[in-house]
Amino acid sequence: MELSQKSHRRFNPLTNEWVLVSPHRTQRPWQGALEAVPAPDRPQYDPTCYLCPGNQRAGGVRNPQYESTFVFDNDFAALQSDSPVERVDLQNKGLLVAEGEPGICRVMCFSPRHDLTLSSMVLPEIEGVIRAWTAQFVELAATPNIHHVQIFENRGEMMGASNPHPHCQIWATHSIPRAPSRELASQREYFATHRACLLCHYINIEEEEQSRIVWANDGFITIVPFWAVWPFEVLLCSRRHLGSLAELRETEVAQLAQALKQIVSIYDRVFGVPFPYSMGFHQTPSDGSQHPEWHFHAHFYPPLLRSATVRKFMVGFEMLGNPQRDITPELAAEKLRSLADGIK
Repeated sequence: MELSQKSHRRFNPLTNEWVLVSPHRTQRPWQGALEAVPAPDRPQYDPTCYLCPGNQRAGGVRNPQYESTFVFDNDFAALQSDSPVERVDLQNKGLLVAEGEPGICRVMCFSPRHDLTLSSMVLPEIEGVIRAWTAQFVELAATPNIHHVQIFENRGEMMGASNPHPHCQIWATHSIPRAPSRELASQREYFATHRACLLCHYINIEEEEQSRIVWANDGFITIVPFWAVWPFEVLLCSRRHLGSLAELRETEVAQLAQALKQIVSIYDRVFGVPFPYSMGFHQTPSDGSQHPEWHFHAHFYPPLLRSATVRKFMVGFEMLGNPQRDITPELAAEKLRSLADGIK
C-alpha cells in the first residue's frame, strides 16, 4: 500500500491507539476560523506581567528580583497537598467513583526577561533551565504521596498560555495520569515480551528509515513519530536508555539543551511566527517501583496546520471516533528538517 497517497490508519505502540491518515485531503479548501498572529515584539520587562522580577502576582505575593530561573508554588493550584487519599463509590455499584488526589503545582520561570523563549535563549541559559527541572523532579519525586511528576510548557495564547513570559508548569500527582499511564502499560508489556525497550527499538528503526527524523545529536533524537496526530508533532527521545532528568550526564544536559533549542527554533521558522505548542516530559514514575521499561522522552504538540492563522481542530470524528490527520508524518518531517540549517 502506498502510504503517501491512500487513506490508512497507523498504530501508536506507546498508547495502544490508532490514528487515521488522509493524505489526499491536504488541498481541501478552508473557510473556517482564523487565529490572530501573535505580536512580534515584547519588552524585556513588563510592569503589568505577574511573572516578571519584582512584580506582584495575581495572588498578592511579590516576586523577588530573580536573575535566572525562578520557581514558586502556583497561586491558583489545581491540586491540594492536603487532599485525603481515599476512594468514594456512591451507591457501591462502581459507576459513581471518586478518589482523593493530593498533589503540588508549581510554576517555573525560565528567565527574568519577559521577551525570551527557549528558541531565543542561549544554550547555557537553557542548560540552567534543565538543571532547575531536574532539581524539581528529584525533590517532588521524593515527596510522600507523589507518584508522578509532570513538567510541561504551554506556549502561546492558542495553547492556553495566560502569560507570554517564558515559563512552564510542574504538576506532581498521587496517581499516574492517563497519558503516561497508558505509555507505562505499553512499555511494560513490550519489555516483558521482548526483554528490550520499546523506544530503544523504535529509535533504531527510525534511524534505519531516516524519513521521519528532524534533527539529532549524540545524546538525543527528534522525530515526527510514525503515528503522529498533530500536524507538526515531534517526539524527542534520549539515545541512551534512561528514565528521568535525574539520570542525565553532564554532556547530556548540554545535548538536551541543544535539541530543545533546535526544535523550537525550527518551529518558529515554519510560518515565520512564534510557534504555539504544548510540550511535556514523560519520566519514570516515582511510585517506589523499579521501571526498567521506561525510556525518557518529551512530546511536542503544536496545533498549526496550514499557516500561522489556521490550526488543527480535534472535533467530530476525532472526538467520537479516533484522531485523524491530513499531511503525512513523512512530509511534516521533511518540512521541519529543511528548516534546521543555521540554528545556533
